[in-house]
Amino acid sequence: MLTAARPARPLPRATAHLPRARTVRHLGPNWYATVMGTAIVATAGAALPVRLPGLRTACAAVWALSLLLLLALLGARALHWRHHRDQARAHLLDPAVAPFHGCLAMALLAVGGGAVTVGADWIGTGAAVALDAVLFGAGTAVGLTVAVAVPYLMAVRHRIEPGQASPVWLLPVVAPMVSAALGPLLVPHLPPGQPRETLLLACFAMFGLSLLATLVMLPMVFARLLTAGPLPLALTPTLFLVLGPLGQSTTAVGKFAEVAPGVVAAPYSRGFDVLAVLYGVPVMGFALLWFGLATAHVVRARRHGMRFAMTWWAFTFPVGTCVTGAEALARHTGLLAYDWIAVGLYVVLVAAWATAAVHTARGLVSGELLAAPRPASGAPRPATGRTTSEAGR
Repeated sequence: MLTAARPARPLPRATAHLPRARTVRHLGPNWYATVMGTAIVATAGAALPVRLPGLRTACAAVWALSLLLLLALLGARALHWRHHRDQARAHLLDPAVAPFHGCLAMALLAVGGGAVTVGADWIGTGAAVALDAVLFGAGTAVGLTVAVAVPYLMAVRHRIEPGQASPVWLLPVVAPMVSAALGPLLVPHLPPGQPRETLLLACFAMFGLSLLATLVMLPMVFARLLTAGPLPLALTPTLFLVLGPLGQSTTAVGKFAEVAPGVVAAPYSRGFDVLAVLYGVPVMGFALLWFGLATAHVVRARRHGMRFAMTWWAFTFPVGTCVTGAEALARHTGLLAYDWIAVGLYVVLVAAWATAAVHTARGLVSGELLAAPRPASGAPRPATGRTTSEAGR
């Protein structure tokens, strides 16, 4: 005798989300670079010395896009940590991927700073300051944590050889410099007296923290280039990451000088004004030197077959910090040369951002950028086999 078929058991609620969860399995922290690169296009464009019709409106629209990207990535990364904790832990233990956790802090800070700089045109000053305060607090907390945690992991858990030194190592320690450069935007919105002075000097402390850490890391990166040869093709764009602490620190000292009067005593406020020029000019000079060196390496890599990878986003945020640094020097020196440098670098920034954005959109549509990384060719090397494929995606 035939029996009635049992009704199908409903799938567990978590199962319904599995296809979406599988999509984000290989979504690493490096994806926050898309937010950083988009936000800097808005903030750097808003301070350009030229006033083109519609430029500020376009910058506000780009900032809004960066905010949407940030929200989308925060949600996607939450899914990643919920459903793929094994992969998330693997990212922390991978010496090539772990430094990219600094991108989360910089993404939060960049969007927050853009809210005050240009987003206020659309959402109002009060909402912009509130949003920046939240994102600045969260970004600074994450940045300081990563600046300690990642170097600690590199020392005690990762197995790194001298020839593996990479500009990616700068990402955790440069995050506090972004806080230093964007924190002064909130100083005028605090009550006069101790609150304003505390925030300004805290930003100055983070400037020193990040600068000294960069001075420790950068010689290893340069020595690796001279002794071990060029970086792998997919990682060659990361040479532009060196511009980040250079341009951001020049921007920071310029911001200190602009908000210091009335916040700290007169001798120190004048000292900040002097520092903006005496520090900014030589550092910007070195940034332009490195820009030329990195460009030469990228041209070489392109001739050798370098294809698009997520590392191309390194062409955006670091260059954008040099734009804001040149803009700060133009305001403090009055030299037209820095105006032209800012405009020229901004053209490079927009072209790089458009190129990276188009390729990223294509990779998302095709699914290639979210697919499992391809095994590295040649003999497997535990410390770098995952590096080139995962960080380069």
